[in-house]
Amino acid sequence: MLKDLLAHPLTRGLNIDSPRCTDLRWSLIRNKRFLRQIYEEWYAAIAALLPLDKDPVLELGSGGGFFVEFIPELITSEVFYSRHVKVVLDGSRLPFANESLGNIVMTDVLHHLPQPRRFFAEASRCVGPGGRVIMIEPWVTPWSRLVYSKLHHEPFQPEAVDWTFPRRGPLSGANSALPWIIFARDRARFEREFPEWHIYAIKPFMPFRYLLSGGVSRRSFVPNWSFSLWRTIENLLQPWMRHLAMFVLIVLSKDSEVKGGSGSFRSHTA
Repeated sequence: MLKDLLAHPLTRGLNIDSPRCTDLRWSLIRNKRFLRQIYEEWYAAIAALLPLDKDPVLELGSGGGFFVEFIPELITSEVFYSRHVKVVLDGSRLPFANESLGNIVMTDVLHHLPQPRRFFAEASRCVGPGGRVIMIEPWVTPWSRLVYSKLHHEPFQPEAVDWTFPRRGPLSGANSALPWIIFARDRARFEREFPEWHIYAIKPFMPFRYLLSGGVSRRSFVPNWSFSLWRTIENLLQPWMRHLAMFVLIVLSKDSEVKGGSGSFRSHTA
């Protein structure tokens, strides 16, 4: 009942697996100013970590976002047809030649992939040496466990034994704890199964702002002018992100020589 009361009036009752819902979210992300600033911050952070000489860049799950405003040559994609993307594809069967991609980027996508090993294998095949997979995903902390288990509409199963989950709809099928399972709880297993991918960075962040924005399915809980205030509060809480973070920035590199962080990276264009 609480979730229904907090739902955004435009999304209440919509089937989240419908392309119509994704098109509506495309509009909401642009028009909810507080939420748009969050996405701008995410896209800028990802774009800054992309090597300058590694194109093209594929984005998985582009339907509701606007990353293409930061990287105009971005290959946008979605699992179903949307007028806002260039390619319709399945993350477990990428329609690209071996080593033909420079990088893969995504926001809130990995935890929707029912067979993540297939995606990592396909990314290994398609991304050339020195390329990266960069993602922003939900993360498990004591604070986020409370939020994701009580207030979020997606399945949240940090106790899941396996990385897989039953295939349902493209958006309703999920395990919000999956990125934490793979890159924290089972990190040694990931490194053993995919030695070609060096874990370049895992940075937990943002405990409050996305929640306060209402995201793509709820009303905003704070005024737009408070964005900078909440960002300052989160910055001050940075030492405690392992207890508070709701999201994580994960960077995988297909080149062990970049472990020290050297190299040139692009700046965003927005």
